[in-house]
Amino acid sequence: MKEFAITTIDNPFNPFEKFNEWMLFDEEQGYNTCSYLARITKLKDNFTEIEINNEIERAIDVIIDNDFTNMYKKLSRNAKE
Repeated sequence: MKEFAITTIDNPFNPFEKFNEWMLFDEEQGYNTCSYLARITKLKDNFTEIEINNEIERAIDVIIDNDFTNMYKKLSRNAKE
């Protein structure tokens, strides 16, 4: 299974590897990407891990599809078992 993250093209940190540094850079720039992603996702308490992952990917795709500045990009990696 793949897992997904969103970032901006100027953020030098990988959110999978250095989340704290990634988040600090993101917030210092005023992007607040995590909050933006949270507003778009439609998670439910009874979602399975696969459903959560699918919903996060869907929300990331919505953000990117509506990004007229082309500042966001989607990252993926194989999920750790």
